[in-house]
Amino acid sequence: MGSFSIWHWLIVLVIVMLIFGTKKLRNVGQDLGGAVKGFKDGMKEGTADKPADPPAQQVGHTIEGEAKKEKV
Repeated sequence: MGSFSIWHWLIVLVIVMLIFGTKKLRNVGQDLGGAVKGFKDGMKEGTADKPADPPAQQVGHTIEGEAKKEKV
């Protein structure tokens, strides 16, 4: 009773196809597939672009300068 049977899902599918039409559903499927493919390609490129070693940080260097107060 907690889950739907195959007949419930078929009825829902028929109603969705009547409301949206098969052409819109096909376009949505193609757009979603293209987005997933683009995401996967981006993840592959992101891991390939990692630098081998992180830049070394310099510790103990001080920048010297003077602060001047403006007269108002």
